[in-house]
Amino acid sequence: MARKKQIRKAERRLITVDNPKSPIAEQYRTIRTNIQFSFIDAPLRSLIVTSTGPGEGKSTTAANLAVVFAQQGKKTLLIDADLRKPTVHYTFRLNNYMGFTNVLTGSAPLLPTCQETDIDNLFVLSSGPIPPNPAELLSSKAMAQCLEQLYETFDLVIFDTPPVLAVTDAQILANQCDGTVLVIESGRTDIEAAVKAKELLEAANAKLLGVVLNKRKHRDGGYYYYYQYK
Repeated sequence: MARKKQIRKAERRLITVDNPKSPIAEQYRTIRTNIQFSFIDAPLRSLIVTSTGPGEGKSTTAANLAVVFAQQGKKTLLIDADLRKPTVHYTFRLNNYMGFTNVLTGSAPLLPTCQETDIDNLFVLSSGPIPPNPAELLSSKAMAQCLEQLYETFDLVIFDTPPVLAVTDAQILANQCDGTVLVIESGRTDIEAAVKAKELLEAANAKLLGVVLNKRKHRDGGYYYYYQYK
């Protein structure tokens, strides 16, 4: 019963699919546009979405951003790189028997392990089995080779990563990807924690594109997402 509730909750996160004309869905398209404006002279090939701590909405943001990029016609791959608490397979109702960890350990081929979704142009690489050494896998030569191969197949690769302050995984991936988006929750994320997360990402030579302020209350009592340049 608990697992069914978790799946139903995850399914409701894709507002860009369920209610594409809603104000929140429009905010995701605005975020997409702002990200693209950051890459006028160079192609955006890879993006990580992270947060300061758990529960701030980074997985929801990553999934919906992947949807709006795919809706724009870009062949998009969403990778669940949160190898400690993966959720992407719940959101898209996919299996997680084989995934990212299998690819990085050489026990599964990359492209055949990527799963199609019900959304045109959108593919998902779920996390796979939870490994004992996520940071080592993400900093391995296999990771670099994986990116090179993905760039030949997909227009954009988006990584859903663990929170910055929890583990080093996001920093490791941010160093390898073209851009980073940090998600914080209005009224919940501590200012000092957000500043610390920013400093850690910059120390990893991440290109921090901006911040998504999540769950900021609108005057009508609803919620929306807001994108702010760094």
